[in-house]
Amino acid sequence: MGERTGCLVVGGGPAGMVAGLILARAGVEVTVLEKHPDFLRDFRGDTVHPSTLTLLDELGLGEKFDAVPQSEMTSAGFPTEDGGTMKLADLTLLKVPRPYIAMVPQWDFLNLLSDAARKEPTFTLRLETEMTGLLRSDPRVDGVRYRTADGVEGELRADLVIAADGRWSLARRCAGLEPKEYDTPFDAWWFRLPRHDHETSTTLMPRMRHRRLAIPLPRDGYYQIAYLAPKGDDLRASGIESFRHNVTQVCPEFADRVDQLESMDDVKFLDVRLNRLARWHTDGLLCIGDAAHAMSPVGGVGINLAVQDAVAAAGLLADPLRRGRPTDAELKAVRTRRLLPTIAVQTLQRLLHRFVMRPVMAGRRDGPPQPLVKLFARFPKLSYFPALLLGLGFRPEHAPAFARRAQEPAGH
Repeated sequence: MGERTGCLVVGGGPAGMVAGLILARAGVEVTVLEKHPDFLRDFRGDTVHPSTLTLLDELGLGEKFDAVPQSEMTSAGFPTEDGGTMKLADLTLLKVPRPYIAMVPQWDFLNLLSDAARKEPTFTLRLETEMTGLLRSDPRVDGVRYRTADGVEGELRADLVIAADGRWSLARRCAGLEPKEYDTPFDAWWFRLPRHDHETSTTLMPRMRHRRLAIPLPRDGYYQIAYLAPKGDDLRASGIESFRHNVTQVCPEFADRVDQLESMDDVKFLDVRLNRLARWHTDGLLCIGDAAHAMSPVGGVGINLAVQDAVAAAGLLADPLRRGRPTDAELKAVRTRRLLPTIAVQTLQRLLHRFVMRPVMAGRRDGPPQPLVKLFARFPKLSYFPALLLGLGFRPEHAPAFARRAQEPAGH
């Protein structure tokens, strides 16, 4: 009959690993396919928000996560045209145990999840194993075809395939699911620069000057910077000298270190997408995370929305998977639960694209709209509401009872 598993997860990113861990703790036989040999890859917005930090505590992994080198962001805002600061989101106002965003390399986060999942007897992680197509018993998806790094091809059947393979999801494409695309006026160019010891701010502060926009993320010993350029602009063609000039125009404070960028090979390109599936599943297959809804990098919430999708999916589908194959109604319930939070965040991102990013790039403004600045200056406690959306979302998901554990001490 060949290889078989209960739930097959395509993609070992945050959504895939969280779904695999929680389902395995429910006793479901889970296999995660990850095409890379490890998690040591170039990630971009390595943010872990308060909702995910709470989840890690519930899973018993909070203390281990705390031992990972990281930096904290407690607020987010915009520089104003008069040289001041508008605090848009104050995370310290949130009534949660960890009211901050942790900046941590995503490979450390994924290693933490995979180490915990491997302790479950029903969990299998298959590295260097890439999905190449879907298996069907028409019209049902019945599993996947795969190829290993050494060229071995095989088939793996499952009661459910979870597509957690990102914004360019092959599983989604093979299933014939097409997302609706929304306008995005920019692409992101990511790079790193050293962070000096005296630079200790915990506020995420996008810079906006001279038709340019950059978002420096304070990391442990360095800045991870997203330079936003109008969509379609080929910055590589202009060369590294031009890129350095653009960076110092928007971030003059980096003039003393921008020469650390030796060539455009030090700059990583992200084709920014904002889209959403109308239907997240077909018979035998469910899309979650970026495979269901690609997010703009604005707010850095994509990882955390993906994790919340995974928690909801695992909680709703654990019992059906223990019984066998989830029904259409059971798969549909995942989208029903996660649709409003997804729409809410994407709507906010689209508004920021329209009223902040686009005017800045058109040279009409060097900061957020003045009425918004005045409103937040007069009523500073309004920063609680963006913090709530940024840090927790409209519907934060919690670990189901069967997946909760006592805290595992760091080092064990």
